[in-house]
This record gives sequence, structure tokens and C-alpha cells, in this order.
Amino acid sequence: MRTQLLPPPHHQRLFAAAVLWLLTGTFALITTIVPAHTDLLGWTPTFWLLGAPLAVLLVLEPGLPRHLLVHRRSRKVQSIHGVVWH
Repeated sequence: MRTQLLPPPHHQRLFAAAVLWLLTGTFALITTIVPAHTDLLGWTPTFWLLGAPLAVLLVLEPGLPRHLLVHRRSRKVQSIHGVVWH
């Protein structure tokens, strides 16, 4: 049986900070507190609010997108099985 080691505490704190950064940036862009594109800055606000935290998350957890896709597919299959009448 494989044992999975827990990541170091600083890794967990960095991951939490990147997720918080991404959520805050997404909220700021959705609520139009910060425009996604400006004449002066171009796409810089979007990069620093969405692109940079996504890059940090991918560096910290390279397998995260694959894990999320597998989780999403398993939920979709479960919902399809619940719809079919037996």
C-alpha cells in the first residue's frame, strides 16, 4: 500500500494564498471593480488577477487539473446513472 506524505506546511500556506488570490481576483473582475482590459495597462489586470495565481497553482500542484477533471467526470457519470430508470 502506498503512503502519501503530507506536503510541508509552507506548501499548504502558499497553495491557500494562491487560491485566495485567484478567488479575490475573479470576484474583482466579475463585479467590475477592476476592468479586464484598459487602454493604459492592456491585459495586465487580468493577468495579475487570474493568470498569475493560476500559474502559481499549477507550479505547486501540477496534477490538480487532471484530478479536477477525473472528479468532475465521476460526478457526471453518477448523475447520469441517477436519471436512468431501472
